[in-house]
Order: sequence, then structure tokens, then C-alpha cells
Amino acid sequence: MSIDRRNFLRMSANTGAAAAALAALPLSIRNALAVEPAVDTRTIKDLKHIVILMQENRGFDHYFGTMKGVRGFGDRFPIPLQSGKSVWYQLNGKADGTPDPSAPFDGTEIAPFHLDPKKFNAMLAPSTPHSFSDSQAAWNQGKFGYWPKYKNDNSMGYYKREDIPFQFALAEAFTICDAYHCSITTGTDPNRITFFSGSNFNPDLRAQGINCTDADSEPNNVRCWVLDPAVNKWPVPGYKYKDTAFKWPTIPDVLEQAGITWRIYQDPNDNWTGAMHGCLAFESFRTAQPGSSIYKNGMSLWTLEDLANDVKNGTLPQVCWVLPPQAFSEHPGGPSSPLKGSNFTEQVLNALTVNTDVWSKTAFFLTFDENDGLFDHVPPPAPPSYNADGTLAGKATLKLDGEYFSDPIRKYLKPEDTISGTVRPFGLSARVPMYVVSPWSKGGWVASEVFDHTSLGMFLEKRFDITVPAISPWHRAVCGDLTSAFDFVQAKDAAWPTLPDTGNYAFVDAQQRSMLPYYAPKTHEPLFQEKGVRFSRRLPYELHVNAAVKAGISVELTFANTGKQGAVYHVYDKMHLDRIPRRYTVEAGKTLADIWDVSADKGKHDLWVYGPNGFVRVFKDDAQTIANVASPECRVCYDIANGDVYVKFSNQGTQACTLTIQDNAYGSAGPWVLKVEPGKEVEQNWSLRKSGNWYDFSVTADTLNGYMRRFAGRVETGKHGLSDPAMGTA
Repeated sequence: MSIDRRNFLRMSANTGAAAAALAALPLSIRNALAVEPAVDTRTIKDLKHIVILMQENRGFDHYFGTMKGVRGFGDRFPIPLQSGKSVWYQLNGKADGTPDPSAPFDGTEIAPFHLDPKKFNAMLAPSTPHSFSDSQAAWNQGKFGYWPKYKNDNSMGYYKREDIPFQFALAEAFTICDAYHCSITTGTDPNRITFFSGSNFNPDLRAQGINCTDADSEPNNVRCWVLDPAVNKWPVPGYKYKDTAFKWPTIPDVLEQAGITWRIYQDPNDNWTGAMHGCLAFESFRTAQPGSSIYKNGMSLWTLEDLANDVKNGTLPQVCWVLPPQAFSEHPGGPSSPLKGSNFTEQVLNALTVNTDVWSKTAFFLTFDENDGLFDHVPPPAPPSYNADGTLAGKATLKLDGEYFSDPIRKYLKPEDTISGTVRPFGLSARVPMYVVSPWSKGGWVASEVFDHTSLGMFLEKRFDITVPAISPWHRAVCGDLTSAFDFVQAKDAAWPTLPDTGNYAFVDAQQRSMLPYYAPKTHEPLFQEKGVRFSRRLPYELHVNAAVKAGISVELTFANTGKQGAVYHVYDKMHLDRIPRRYTVEAGKTLADIWDVSADKGKHDLWVYGPNGFVRVFKDDAQTIANVASPECRVCYDIANGDVYVKFSNQGTQACTLTIQDNAYGSAGPWVLKVEPGKEVEQNWSLRKSGNWYDFSVTADTLNGYMRRFAGRVETGKHGLSDPAMGTA
């Protein structure tokens, strides 16, 4: 079933989660949704201009954890911490919240809290630590739990709609990505180098299966920063750099060779001493000579006025990057703020829309280099970590050699960060906002495919038939190319929605400075996320996990991927939350399996599997009890044509059992009771039409105490749909 305005309203009302979802959209959005599209080729080739702005240091939960229809604070399946509590309850180091890894925990749990500008100086919130060492320690190889300890309490703060109205309005006018991750688990330069080249580590060594050290990668900010920028101005006497240059081609190098026009709009003497400009880490830019294209388009002064004139005159290059000045970069801690950042975004948008003919052929991407030290609750997809004993906590269907950072002398690790060895995954890291602003992305959509900074390189590949050679096979397997954030068949309209005014940033900043600094509240605030659904882009996932239990001895999970994009499965063992969660990268069309030895636990197990966009499987029971009695198992299947789900229940035991299936969220009636004889199989199917193809069922057995299977997610039909109608906590 296609999702048009009428179906959207009917389905929303039927779910009971967002009866007025469509009516709540701004009038300009509703009018835009009703406009019939006028397209040419109905493909990505209709795009003639791609403009990219990367701002500084904001996390997804920090900005949009409260917004309806995205994976925010109303996430129904937060990962568990070692404490047994959910990911929301992070431990700090000292009572005042300052990071002190050497001090014992004082037992204080810090939960997400509202940065309320009506009470405190919240809009000028300070920056938090965001280097490789504290980021690795806070992530804790997927265990989480230590965010305030290594980042400080400020890391748990977030804004609401009324605090950052421009950001919310832009996301709801166009498309927001809620599974876009920064690429490297650290700070600015490493992520901007990836953004501008496709990799942060030498792709030639990676291809040889060699993990890079800091000689051939960038764990912390070094190579883009200019030495003594007050003296070494551009172009005279020129930049001087802190470290050696990388030699693999940047994306501008690739575009140049292919004859594709490009430009970087920047002030080379106001780009945060070079930190905004990831290409400064590369030899081709450092050695560019006057008169060359790289010198002209990649190193010179190009203002927003130049951008507006290029749009007005129809001379806008095919690919453009915009580098913000430091004061308007949106970086926490000043000199910027969300309002100053949105004012800069507004200036860019005004420049891009001065000529509606050009805008009708343009896509504008706005994202952030990294998350600062700001908390995000979603476990980042990443290659499996190494356990402290050197074994790999997980598997992959492709080679992982070369995908890790090697720190043999622990130069970049906290002394107490010993959960793993000295070989660590580069990323992915925390989610950051990504707005996709274009005539092909209007309407308040959410795109929930996994993306990262390499995705923009892959998007350029798709549009211009080029190859960005530095992007690794693992990134290509797991990260999408951003085309799913668009609908090139149904859309183009140069009309522009009304957005909130941002010109009063100076007044607001002054007012905020007059207020007291904020602090994490001693009493936890209730988690809040607006209820309601939003249009959701089609996703390429078709994921499966099945279990085979050998009573009292082992549990084998088989991970299969019959979709069109690879995925990472995260497995949290609730019987052993002190362990690193295992991660499994499964390419499209492939399968792998792994075994959990449960003999030491007398067969008991409680395994939670997480995948993209709310995919969850739970395998819990007492395997020893199952021996010589009933042995039920479930195999979840998809009816793709109808968007429904059906489950095959089998019994490999010697006695019959009765299974009870319960709908946990979407009102599909029930419960259903099925009797499964030994050696037999029965099937139950459900229509998911009323829930927008979302499901969440649990299965228990009458004679097996502690037995539970649970399966949740969305059936992908190849069509656009709705966000999870059961998500939200308002």
C-alpha cells in the first residue's frame, strides 16, 4: 500500500499513537505534500548541484531526542548497561561531575536532562571532552555506561523544540536522518578528513590488511591545524602545518580528475585555524600552486556573497562545500551557539534559493563533524571489538584486517581503559544530525538507513559515476549512499517553507550570559519524547536471526541478511553484561553464525539482538530445563508483498508444548495460544496494516519457566512508510 496523505491520516488514527499527526504538520508542509511533482528523468541525474555544510559538534539525542517520529528518548528498546539498568542511567566520576577517571565512582547516575534556557545559561552550553581517549573510554567498546565519567555531566544535556525552533522547523520541512553517525570515535580532524576523502586511515595499508598507527591515520586533531595562524595567514606567507601530509586522493581531487566542477566556500583565515578544512591534511592541497584549480577553488577566499552570486548567475559548481566561520560553527562552549549556527544556515539557504531555477536542481546536506562529548543512546555500528584476551567479540562476512587503529604503546588510551587491547575500531561513532534539504526531500520525512560521513562520498559516486577509492569495503557494506533520503520519482517544487527568524542571536546570547550556569539535576527528569509519527523513507533491510539451543550446553545464533544493504547486529548478553557486546557485520545476501557457551550458567541465557531501525530479537530460557521435554523454537518470516509477518513454531523436543503469543505494542488483538506437538511445526500470521508494518510479539511456553522469544521491527516492502507509532513518551 502506498503512503499518501489520506492513508497517512487513516493509519495514524488507527494506531492510536498519533491521531492528529498530519494535522499537526505546518500548513506549508501540508500544502507542499499536496503538490503534484514535475520531474525530468525521475532519477538522481535530475540533481545538477550538491551543496554540503558541515557544522561543529552536536549530537542527535542532544538536538532531536525529543522530536516525534525519530529514534530518540522514546526508544522502546534501549540497550542495557552493566548495572542492569537501561542506557539512560550513566555513571559519573565525582560528585561535582568533573571527569576524574582515577577516582572511584560515587554512585551518582546521570540521566538525560533538559538544557532549559529559561532557567540557566543553556544555549551557550560548554564543550565537553571529545578526543580519542575519552571517546573510547565512554563508548567502552559498546558497553556504554561511563559517558559523564569521561565527558562530564554536561554530556547528558539536551534541547527541546522551543529551545531550537529553527532546527526543528528545518527537520520537519524536509528530511532528517536518525541513523547518521560520525565516522571516527574521536574529534574534529579525523572526521573531517573522512568527510573530505572517504577515509581517516591509509587505504593502501588497509587494502593490505595492515592496521594503521598515527603515522598513517589521524586519531586526534593534528594535521589540519595551522601553526601560529596569526602569523601564517593565507595566502601570504601561507599555512604551516603540525604534521606530515596524507597522500591518498581527496574527493575534490577525484572530482577534478573527472572534470566535475567544485568549490569550497570559506574564509581561509577564519576556518578555526584550518580545523574545518579536512583537505589541509593532504599533500595535493598543501602543495597547490597559484593558478591551479585546487588553489583557486579549494584554498582561496569564497564568501557567502560569492555563493549567492554564483546561484543568481547560474554559475554554481556541481559540488560545493561550505565551511563556517568559527563564531557561527554551532560549536558548544562559544563562541557559537545553536542560534548562531542556525543563522549561518539561514544565510546559506537564502543564498541557495535566490534563483529558484537553480534551487529546483539542488540538494543541500547539513550535518556535523562529530558529537563533541554529547551523549547519544544508540550503539554505533562498528566492526567487532577485541576482548582483553585478544579474541574477537563478534564476526563479519568480509575481511576486517586494516579496519582498526593500532596504538601499541597506549599513547591514545586512558590508563584504566583496559576492557580491550591496543587495537580499536576507528568507528562508526555516535549519531549526529543530518538534514537533507532539497525539492526531492520535502515533507517532514525521517530516513533511518545507517549512514556516516562516507555516505556523502558514495552519494557523489552515484550521481557523477565516479569512484572515491579511499572508502573501505566495510563502510560500503554497512553505510548507505543517502539516495534513500530522496524520492526522485515523486518530487520537485522550488517553493520554500517559512522558517523561524534567527537574526536575534546577539540578543539571545547576551541574555543567556546573564543567567547562571546550568548543572545536571540531582533528581532524574522523566524522559520525554513527543508522541506521533512521521513519514519514513523506504529501507533496504531484510534481517533474520534464528536460534538453535543445545540444552544445558550452548546457544547458536544464525544471522542472515536477505536485504539489499549490509547491517551490523549487536548482541547484548544480559547474563554477562560485564562483557563486551558482540557485533556481527553481515553483508547483503550473506549469513553467519556464532555460539554462546551457556554450560557455566546451567543452560540459562538471555540474549538481546539489536539491528537498525528498531529491529530486535530476544532469546531467553533455561536450556537445561528444555532437555528431554519440549524444545520450541520460532522462525520469523516476512510477507513482503503485503507488509505482514508470520512465524513458524517448531518443537524438536519429546513432549508437546503450548505457546502463548502476546502483542506488546500495536493492538493486534490476541493473545494467541498454539499447541505444538513433538517434531511438528505450526504457523501463525498477522496483518500489520493498522500499525504501518510495525510488529512486537513475545512468545512464552506453558511448561518452560523463563522461556521467552521476542521479535520486533518493521517489515520493509520497498515502499515508503511510517515511523514507529509506539515510540514516544509524552
